[in-house]
Amino acid sequence: MAAKGEISPKVQRIARAKVNLALHVVGRRADGYHLLDSLVAFADFGDVVTVEPAPSLSLSITGPMAAGLSAGPDNLVLKAAQMLGSPLGAAITLEKRLPIASGIGGGSADAAATMQALSALWGCAVPDAGQVLALGADVPVCLAGQSCRMAGIGDQISPIALPPAHLVLVNPGVGLSTAAVFGALLRRDNPPLPPVAPMPDAVALAAYLCHCRNDLEAPALSIVPQIGAVLAALQGQTGCLLARMSGSGATCFGLFASASAAVAAATALRAQSGAWWVQATTMA
Repeated sequence: MAAKGEISPKVQRIARAKVNLALHVVGRRADGYHLLDSLVAFADFGDVVTVEPAPSLSLSITGPMAAGLSAGPDNLVLKAAQMLGSPLGAAITLEKRLPIASGIGGGSADAAATMQALSALWGCAVPDAGQVLALGADVPVCLAGQSCRMAGIGDQISPIALPPAHLVLVNPGVGLSTAAVFGALLRRDNPPLPPVAPMPDAVALAAYLCHCRNDLEAPALSIVPQIGAVLAALQGQTGCLLARMSGSGATCFGLFASASAAVAAATALRAQSGAWWVQATTMA
């Protein structure tokens, strides 16, 4: 970080994909916010945020997933930049590599990476978790950027050590509204995650996750049936220990013990459906 008042050169941060390995909806507050209990990991892949000094604040969007994404004032990247409250300007470039509205962080990860990059550029502090929660329930966990148990409305974050593992992320090419998925949820008072014990490897992690759920998977499937085809295709890949939807969907993940198995699965899945977005990655 630059000393206060100094301007750093160009700064870049990766907005890594957030993966809900398990997501239990355990209640609902009187104000309508849902209470969650989720085991969260991050992929070693995501959007890229680049910031550099400029007379004013601006945003440009590039990358394979840029189409249809507005660079206007409603974009979370600009909202995150404004939340820092600095009088300085910056030219922000978002290289969009993750699908939009796909249940793997997306805009929340972009907002978190923007605040971290601008903090380094401008030499100012990042707002605390309570403040950034106003940008979205996933922004605090994306700021933390490490595997954790996330509870409450996204504000309770407890770091957890997870074993090395590999993921294949697959999106059927269909955007999914988080509000619509929660609206289709039939039960909001489900049991929390079982106690988390040390897990030495990916096989042990998969065994633990088999006792968990994503409570949003069933309502998401009712809206986007293609999720079922993605889950079946992932589960059918050699070496896949577990297949599940992440977040509110429609992106699903396959858990693998080795990088070679994950890469082979991703190659096979791309050949199976050219319309799907497929990415092999390491669980970081």
